[in-house]
Amino acid sequence: MGLGMARTLLRDGFSVIGFDVSMECQAKAAASGVTIVAGLSELFEACPTIILSLPTANHVRKVLGGDEGLGGRDIDPRLVIDTTTSEPDVTRELDAVLRMQGHILIDAPVSGGPAGANSGNLTMMVGGGDADVARAMPVLNSLGGKITHVGPVGAGHAVKIVNNMLVASHLLTMSEAVRLGNAAGVTTENLIAALNAGSGRSAISEVNYPKWVMNGAFDSGFTMGLMRKDVRLAMALAKDKKVAMPVSELAGQIWAASEGLLSDNADFNRITECDPTHKGAKS
Repeated sequence: MGLGMARTLLRDGFSVIGFDVSMECQAKAAASGVTIVAGLSELFEACPTIILSLPTANHVRKVLGGDEGLGGRDIDPRLVIDTTTSEPDVTRELDAVLRMQGHILIDAPVSGGPAGANSGNLTMMVGGGDADVARAMPVLNSLGGKITHVGPVGAGHAVKIVNNMLVASHLLTMSEAVRLGNAAGVTTENLIAALNAGSGRSAISEVNYPKWVMNGAFDSGFTMGLMRKDVRLAMALAKDKKVAMPVSELAGQIWAASEGLLSDNADFNRITECDPTHKGAKS
């Protein structure tokens, strides 16, 4: 995702400086025109605007907090745009620390996968103050096709967690719908066509099944490991906020149980091949 966003920014005329702990990712970025620096210290010094695309909230905390992070450096105020699917409370905690030093943090998690990142058509759910988001809009407009300002800092990450919880649940209910339709004598193709013309349609029936499931491609660029992580975030957020979600909790249990069958590197749409009534066995 980060590489795709860097390519989009370069195409739109931005100067892009990058760093990644992976030498392979550094090489790919350099080949695309990104100026690679040796470490975070050099990156923080060089970039007035910093975009993060990291695996987890812990990685974000390490980059932004502590003595080694942005918060531990005596530099002019920076604008930080965090596109990670992260934890709202961690984002708010980091914002409080950075803001005391003059830095601005907005959360702008994204949906749309590598294709959206490369084309500049990501869906972005943005959290931050009005003036701060306005300052970030030139960058956001380059990266995103659909940008929704959903509230103060942390709100973007909350919405992204809710979004991915729904995607995870919809994949399971859609796979059940297909099994039921097939058992009743309806082909998957005819079922999908009818559903997409009716009120039962969703992004899963309109996009995921035709593009990645029915043709056996399973190459969306988003993995089982990432979705399982996002589902865990949703379950943890619900527990922390004391929100009962019995249906989503069952979906979370199914996703967790899939770990024994589908590796973290497998495409997340592979969950449709699992039969939850047989302990994750392939249907």
